[in-house]
Amino acid sequence: MSTIPLARVPSGSPLKPVPGDPGWPLIGNTLSSMRDPIGMMRGRYDRYGPVSWTSLFGLRMVQMLGPDANQFVLLNRDNLFSNHGGWDFFIGPFFHRGIMLLDFEEHRWHRRIMQQAFTKPALQGYLERMGPRIEDGLATWPDGPVKVLPRVKQLTLDLATDVFMGSELGPRAERINRAFVDTVRAGTALLRFPVPGLRWSRGLRGRRVLEALFRDAIPARRASHGSDLFSALCHATTEDGERFSDEDVVNHMIFLMMAAHDTTTITLSNLFYQLARHPEWQERLREESRALDKERLDFEDLEALGGITLAMKEALRLCAPVPSLPRRTVRDVEYQGYYIPSGTFLTVVPYFTHSMEEYWPDPERFDPERFSDRRREDKVHPFAWVPFGGGAHKCIGLHFADMQVKAILHQILLRWRWSVPAGYEMPVDTTSLPVPKDGLPVTLTPL
Repeated sequence: MSTIPLARVPSGSPLKPVPGDPGWPLIGNTLSSMRDPIGMMRGRYDRYGPVSWTSLFGLRMVQMLGPDANQFVLLNRDNLFSNHGGWDFFIGPFFHRGIMLLDFEEHRWHRRIMQQAFTKPALQGYLERMGPRIEDGLATWPDGPVKVLPRVKQLTLDLATDVFMGSELGPRAERINRAFVDTVRAGTALLRFPVPGLRWSRGLRGRRVLEALFRDAIPARRASHGSDLFSALCHATTEDGERFSDEDVVNHMIFLMMAAHDTTTITLSNLFYQLARHPEWQERLREESRALDKERLDFEDLEALGGITLAMKEALRLCAPVPSLPRRTVRDVEYQGYYIPSGTFLTVVPYFTHSMEEYWPDPERFDPERFSDRRREDKVHPFAWVPFGGGAHKCIGLHFADMQVKAILHQILLRWRWSVPAGYEMPVDTTSLPVPKDGLPVTLTPL
């Protein structure tokens, strides 16, 4: 077994060097981590244990695997880890100073202001806006064969635009959608230079499109008091009267718009797939929605959809929308007897944790009941299920995401049954965020 150390342990220290290997020359384990992330990490976990280093995207990076590592890194009790230092390498040029890329007191200050856009009254207002727009969006879906991914992505982008911006994109929709796709995919570019036509260059161009979209709209938002999230960020203030600058608003809107529609798209796509393969669960959820006897959800209906809650949690376990969470150490770190020096890139990996048979019986099986009150397999460890991260950086929009998924799926369940061919297995593109490689073809049968 190779145990090439990450770094020399200081003289006299009782700590062990982190074991690992660089992988293939030049590319390291980058391609295998993108093609088969769970298989690659399972191999490394079995070989080295929960802490090892390898080469990814041209970096020496420590992988810290399993719930204990998630807890140690995400709680970050001693401010050992920088979010900015980890994420900036991947998405900094495209999601500059988004809430996920800020650290420590600055992060807390921005989060306090932003939280005003996710209060219960704000969420109630967003849901009221969503209902009729979901109905209008689904009215354009045909019966019969469709590809779910592009349909759901367009719907969630339209919703995010309306709910967050209070407007419709109209003929700009395709260009804006393309800009978001390009900025997200650019983070895992192998060639990280602005070569025309390649991922990195397309991501930078997408960022410029999004900056212009929001910057041009700020004066009108500052002058009015709309009910959308964009307006809320333009007017949110601390008790001391501090507020976001125009640049802050642009940065946060780009990040929130991406998060609001990309992660919801992934969750809904996986729900579509699993409910097609498990029609008994699809019928269970449909009966639950029918029992409400209404086309659109009201805020008080959300808790009544317990079946959707279970199915959504299981879909998030099987395919975490954000597969890994990078950090960078700001000083030397000791973890389980290992020495991790200051300045080290590292990552914790929800995508792998959620597949560990050590914590999840029969982990590849779709089994929403594992989250039921009588089983609660997620309680085996407080950080065994972490699709929204944890600690101070836990996803600020998790309740919005839950609400949006339920609002969309409720209306879909009332309109159609859907199916996939017998034996179909959805191929997942993991070169960036995990999405159906084939767009997820299903057949919609009207009710």
